[in-house]
Amino acid sequence: MAEDDEKLAAVMGFATFGKKAAMKFDVDKIFEETRRTAREYSEQASASKQSHVSAKDSDDDDDDDDDNEPAPKPAAKSVLKPTTRPVAGPARPVPTKQLEENTDDNDDELIGPPLPPGFEINPDSEDDVTSRGGADDAGHQLEDAAGGGEGDSDEDDDEGVEESESDAFDNKFPISHEVTLNHGTKPVSALGLDPSGARLITGGYDYEVQLWDFGGMDSTLKSFRTIRPCQSHQICSLQYSNTGDAILVAAGNAQAKVLDRDGYEQLECPKGWQYIADMRKTEGHIAMLNGACWHPRTKEHFLTCSNDCTLRLWNAFDKKKPQFQVIKARDRQGRKSAVTACAFSRDGKLIAGASQDGSLLMWKSGGPYISPSIANYEAHTRGAGTTCICFAHDNHTVITRGGDDTLKLWDIRSFKSPVGVVSDLYNLFPMTDCIFSPDEHMIVTGVSVKKEPGVENKGMLLFYNKELTKVHELTVSDASVVRCLWHPKLNQIMVGCADGKAKIYFSPKYSIRGAKMSVTKKKQKQETFEIVSQTARIITPHALPLFRDDKTQSLKRKREKDRLDPVKSRKPQLPVGKKGAGGRLGVGSSLAAYVRKTAAVESVEEVDPREALLKYAKEAAENPHWISPAYKDTQPKPIFQAEEEEQED
Repeated sequence: MAEDDEKLAAVMGFATFGKKAAMKFDVDKIFEETRRTAREYSEQASASKQSHVSAKDSDDDDDDDDDNEPAPKPAAKSVLKPTTRPVAGPARPVPTKQLEENTDDNDDELIGPPLPPGFEINPDSEDDVTSRGGADDAGHQLEDAAGGGEGDSDEDDDEGVEESESDAFDNKFPISHEVTLNHGTKPVSALGLDPSGARLITGGYDYEVQLWDFGGMDSTLKSFRTIRPCQSHQICSLQYSNTGDAILVAAGNAQAKVLDRDGYEQLECPKGWQYIADMRKTEGHIAMLNGACWHPRTKEHFLTCSNDCTLRLWNAFDKKKPQFQVIKARDRQGRKSAVTACAFSRDGKLIAGASQDGSLLMWKSGGPYISPSIANYEAHTRGAGTTCICFAHDNHTVITRGGDDTLKLWDIRSFKSPVGVVSDLYNLFPMTDCIFSPDEHMIVTGVSVKKEPGVENKGMLLFYNKELTKVHELTVSDASVVRCLWHPKLNQIMVGCADGKAKIYFSPKYSIRGAKMSVTKKKQKQETFEIVSQTARIITPHALPLFRDDKTQSLKRKREKDRLDPVKSRKPQLPVGKKGAGGRLGVGSSLAAYVRKTAAVESVEEVDPREALLKYAKEAAENPHWISPAYKDTQPKPIFQAEEEEQED
C-alpha cells in the first residue's frame, strides 16, 4: 500500500500525498518577523523622503550632471498569486522575502499586519515599499478622512504652504459647500435622516412635513411629498426608525403618530382622559408633546414626553393598546414638573428626561420607575427648561442644551456637577439641538439670533472639542439656528433655520452621496406629447356600414341640424294642455291646480240663480226634511212675486 502511495505521489507531483500533518506556528517567530517588517517599512519611508528632498535641492545646482545620468527604470509591479486558503478581510501585499519563502511551502499562510492603502511592492529591491503619493501623504489622507490630525501635513510644511485655521478646518470637516432646501416661511423645528442617508424629512411651525429624496431629486431641490399629519399643530420632533421603514412624529397635540416611509399613517397614539388625577391610569398623554425618540435596540419601542409631567413607552406593533409604561417626573419636593426633553442611551439601558424645573433625571430601562436611578435637580436654571439631551457611544458622557443659554457636558459616573460649561449661547427655541460628531471628538450646537439695537447678529453653528473649547464657528444665515444633524455615513451636516430654510453642508472630498447626488443632476425636461390633428378625414371605402363614417358637413349646417334635435339643443319641455301624462301635470304646476283640475268641476254655462232655487221649491214644500218642519207653525207663508210680462213698446 505504501508503494502504491509513493508511485501515485511521484506521478501526481504531490510531495506530501497522504501524509499531510497539522500546521504548527511559532508565535515568537511571527512577532519578530512582524516587528522587523514594520521597522523596514519605516526606514524605507524616511529614506525615500530624504532622497526626495535632497534630489529637489540639487536640481538647481547640478542640471548638467543630471542630464548625463541614465534615466531610472520604471518600477514594475509584482504579480502576487492568491493564497490557497480564504483569508478574512481585504487582500494585502506581501513582502518579497516572505513571498520567496512561501513559494517553497504552499501550506504556509501570510503573517503580518496589513499595509496602509496606497503602498506597492518594488521588485528591484527587497522589502522596498513606495506609495502613490509618499508615505506621509497617505497618512495625511487617512487622518483627513477620519477627521483627525492636527496642523498641516509634512509635505505642505516642506513646500512652505501656510493655511489659516479656518481653511484647515474646512478641509477636515464637511462645511466647504452648502445646499439650501426651501421648506417654507416659518421655522424648521424638526429634522430627520434615515439610516442609509437616502431621504431627509423636515417639519416646521407651518404644520407641514416635507419628504426629500436625494436620489430622485434634481438640481431644482424640490420635495417629492408634502403632508400635514397633525392638522393645525406645530411639528416638534421627527425621527426615522433604526431600520428606516417608519417615521415618528411628535407635534403640539397630545397624540404621537407613526408614519411609514412614504408618509402614510400607521399608528396614532390614543389620548388620555384628562379628568383622571393619576397619570398612570390614563391610556395616553393629556397635554402637548415636547419630544419623542425611538429605542436604539428594539425597533418597535419608542419614548415620548409631554407637559403632563410624564414619559411614556409605546409599542408600535400593538395597535389595540400601544402604551405599556408610564414614568412620572417629580422635582426634589415631589411636585409634578413638565418634561421638556427625553432620550435613550446608545445601548438603550437608560431613559433620560429633563424637566421644566431644571432637573435632569435618568431611569434604568428595566425599571423600577418609581424614582430615578440618577438625578441632578440643579442641572439647569429653574424655569428655563432643557431643549436637548444627547448621549455619547460610551453611554456615560452626556451633553445638554438649556434654555438658560448654556451647553453642559456631563459624566453620569460623577453626576453632581458638570464636566464643562459653555455660557452665553442665546437660545430662543424650545428644541435647539446639541449633537456629537460621528467620531465624537467634536460637539456641535446652534445659536439663536438676539435682536439688539445697532447690533447685527447672525445665526451661528458652533464647534467645540471635548474640553468645550471653541474650535470653529460657522455663520449659517441671518435667522436663528434651531436644528442640526450630522449623518455618520454621508458625513454631511443638516441645519434647520428659523427662516424656513434647511441647509446641507458637505465636502466634495470627504462626503459621499446625499446632497452631492442632487446638485450634480440636471433638471429633467418635461416630455412633450404630440397631438395628432383630427381635422383630416380618413376615407375607408370598403368599411362596413357599422364603421363607416358619415359625410362631413359644414359647421353651419351641423349647427342647424343640432338645433332641431331637442336633446342636443336642450329644448325645454312644453306644458301639458289638458290632462297630465307620464308623471307630468296638466295646466299649472302646483298641487292646487292639479286638484282643481281633477276634483272640482267648473261650469262654463250661464245659470240664473233664482231659477236654480225655485227648481227645488216644489220638492221642498212636498217633502220638507230639515228646516221647514222646525218653523212650520211660526214661519210665515212665503209669497213670491209673479213674473210680469214684458210690455211691448
